[in-house]
Formats: sequence, structure tokens, C-alpha cells
Amino acid sequence: MSETGLELELDDGRVLRVYDTGAGGAGERLTVFWQHGTPNIGAPPEPLLPDSARLGIRWVSYDRPGYGGSTPRPGRDIASAADDVRAVADALGIGRFAVMGHSGGGPHALACGALLPDRVLAVVAVAALAPFGAEGLDWFAGMTPSGATGLRAAAEGRAAKEAYEADAAYDPEMFTPADHAALAGEWSWFGDVVGPAVDGGPGGLIDDDLAYVAPWGCDPARVTAPVLLLHGGEDRIVPSAHGRWLAGRCPDAELRLTPADGHISVLGGGSAALEWLAARAA
Repeated sequence: MSETGLELELDDGRVLRVYDTGAGGAGERLTVFWQHGTPNIGAPPEPLLPDSARLGIRWVSYDRPGYGGSTPRPGRDIASAADDVRAVADALGIGRFAVMGHSGGGPHALACGALLPDRVLAVVAVAALAPFGAEGLDWFAGMTPSGATGLRAAAEGRAAKEAYEADAAYDPEMFTPADHAALAGEWSWFGDVVGPAVDGGPGGLIDDDLAYVAPWGCDPARVTAPVLLLHGGEDRIVPSAHGRWLAGRCPDAELRLTPADGHISVLGGGSAALEWLAARAA
């Protein structure tokens, strides 16, 4: 499955770097918009491409503003992803579609479901954060100390977050042994999307984290399309309580909690999630 990249200029003058595995021959295939995590660029998830080809799935994705080839959009919130997805879909002539996001991409995928109900067929959110300050959720509980500290800095504002990132270092303890095994195996693909995102500077990451600890601009309770939530019981980056909270908030949600998985190894359920998407879209 080949991938085509293009630069899409939006009405506000910004540019989005867009990826499309079905350009020129999409036909009646199901389109799935991929929402990437933090810090990543937006290339679609390569380990899932063989199953996507089997199921007739076309991936469309983009670098979130501030990453890769996309113009920064300071002050963006989670809800802004719906505007960008709508613009990309319109430019590519795509009517209805599904959305899938991992980690920080999960809230952005849910925002599309909440704000584009006439377009979104189904949503998959993997290891997704719940809204900051969600009622009844101890938001930071269970996060690795480095992750919690970085997000607490974001909650103090841009200056504090920028100061934190100036000295931040990679913390391997954020990943479980199962995560490290996945990263050494088929999900070594993350090196291809994290490297370019980090090389481009911390701007995209900072904008993401500021959005995670601010009001989303939409409510997951407004997602009327079917939602599948995948979460690892051992996740140290986004604890599984976030997935449980979202499952209780989205009207038509199914939670698949795998007790032994972490933040990356939970993506082992990605192929089954694509089967679920294809069935719901049909």
C-alpha cells in the first residue's frame, strides 16, 4: 500500500502536510483518518497497513499543526482537529469516514466524532486521554512521574511548559516491558514518526500538552457514532482509568481493556479494531 503526500493550503493561510494511501484509486474503500500521538508526525500506522489492504481501508492523515510540514496554530484546542479533518476530507472529495487515534490522538479522534456527526461513521481511540478535570477522575493518578510532571507544567501555562521542555529527557520507565518489546518489534515504526517530530523542535509537543490540560472545546458525550476504546491495564502514560471514564461518557462505547498491556503494546489489538471499524462502517 503506497502513500502519497501533499501540502494542503487552508482558507486561513495555514498549510497541512497530508498523507493518503488511496490517492488516485480510492473507489468505494472505507477511509480512516489517523490522529497521531505526541510527539509524532502524522504518517499512517505502517504496521496496520497489511490488514488495511486486506480490508479495503484507505488511510488519510496529516501532521498536526506545529509538527512536520504543518503550520503551527498556537492556542489550538482539541476541537480544532475537526476543522482540519473536515478541510482535508473536502479537499480530497471524501464524504463519510471513520477516525482512529492513539494516545494524544485519541481525544482528537473523539473531537471529530463529536463535532462532525454527519461525516464520522465510527471512532477508535487507543490509550486515549480523558478531558482534564473530568468529574470523578483522578487525572494524574497512575502516570509515570516524568509524564505527570510535564503535564503539570503545561497546566501552569506556556512559559512553564517551555521551561520544562528545555531540560526534559527521555524516560524509559514510562514504558512497560511489553511496550519495550513492541517497540523493538513491529512497532519500531514509531522511530520513523517520533524522530522527525522531535527533530523539528518542541513546538508541536508543547501545543499538544497545552491542549490536553485545557477545555477540549467539545464533549465526548456528543459522539453519537459507535466508539471502540482500547486500553492497556498497565499503561503508565495514560492510565486505564481514562479509558474507563470515556467508556462511561460516550453514548455508544465499547471498552476493550487488556490487563497486561501498556501504552504501546495495546496496539497489538489494532488489527481487530480495524475489523470492528470495517463492520461498523458497512
